[in-house]
Amino acid sequence: MSLKYTNSFTVEGGNFEKAGIASVEIKKILKNMGINGDTLRKIAIAAYESEINIISYAKRGVINVRVTPDFVLLDVEDEGPGIENIGMAIREGFSTASDTIREMGFGAGMGIPNIKNCSDAFELTSEVNKGTHLRVLINISGS
Repeated sequence: MSLKYTNSFTVEGGNFEKAGIASVEIKKILKNMGINGDTLRKIAIAAYESEINIISYAKRGVINVRVTPDFVLLDVEDEGPGIENIGMAIREGFSTASDTIREMGFGAGMGIPNIKNCSDAFELTSEVNKGTHLRVLINISGS
């Protein structure tokens, strides 16, 4: 089993019809690589929440995936409004989602906390009116 892989997945902001396509593809690829269930679940959650955040808030974004024998790195960048207060954004239940996004069942304020909870290392930076950069590292164990 070779645990080396790199790929980028482009996500179009505002396109809820394609929500989940990138994260499902990431999960499928990593499952075929033999990554174990618990690790795969963490990666899938982090990828899906990242994808939904891009779709909900940004014009566009990219999820870069890098797999090594020791870890999976999700490096997510978007072109969006940025996050004004990262300290608040990582708190469960905090959301800046519009009513429209909430009516679709998103925007409960759990995306970033869920990503952080699935991560072994988590780094979130943002510049208002420019975009957000998220780095999520998940260690591979027992694969």
